Amino acid sequence: MTSVPTPIPSRTQYVLEGIKHRILTGQLTPGQALVETELAAQFGVSKTPVREALKTLAGTGLVVMSQYKGVTVRMVDADMAREVYDVRLLLEPEALKRAVQRGASLDAARSALTRADAATDTAERSLANREFHRALYLPCGNPLLGRMLDEVRDQAALVSAVAWAASPSWEREAGEHREILRLALDGDADAAARALHSHIASFVQRAFPQAGLEQEGQE
Repeated sequence: MTSVPTPIPSRTQYVLEGIKHRILTGQLTPGQALVETELAAQFGVSKTPVREALKTLAGTGLVVMSQYKGVTVRMVDADMAREVYDVRLLLEPEALKRAVQRGASLDAARSALTRADAATDTAERSLANREFHRALYLPCGNPLLGRMLDEVRDQAALVSAVAWAASPSWEREAGEHREILRLALDGDADAAARALHSHIASFVQRAFPQAGLEQEGQE
């Protein structure tokens, strides 16, 4: 028999999404302690769903659980940025290339780009940008490839949140997003993939120049 995954209880899911949102929008910063009793009071729940939510977030790499320091938001450094963005560089341009080659709809990407342009605060813009990138790779035709990129999506957003807090670069990235989408909508799969590769690599290099990402595929 095929086992069916046990669904996360609604209260745990509520707390999970709430904590994740705060981390990815910079309300909770890297290294900040996450105290179960404080979070339980803030979300109006018992400590149990908070504890379960934190365990799940530790599994996705957003928080770190330590016997001595307790639970903290994961720190972001050049090594962490390199690991996450190496995966994106290897997989995300290829996923977009396949999506374009199979003529997949990119309406969701266009919509996310519109929301990002109309955003009135950093949190709203950050979430819209995440959806833009996901909308490019998700219709690649390979569900496993999509899930693999989903697995690093939160960690990539954490890197972005730290980088944007130090040096906002929204306008440059918005222009790059528009060019990537234009090439994809024109059906130029190779050029769209190259533009996306360059976009991902240049962002992390500006934010973490010591990350030392590979530059293959950008010529």
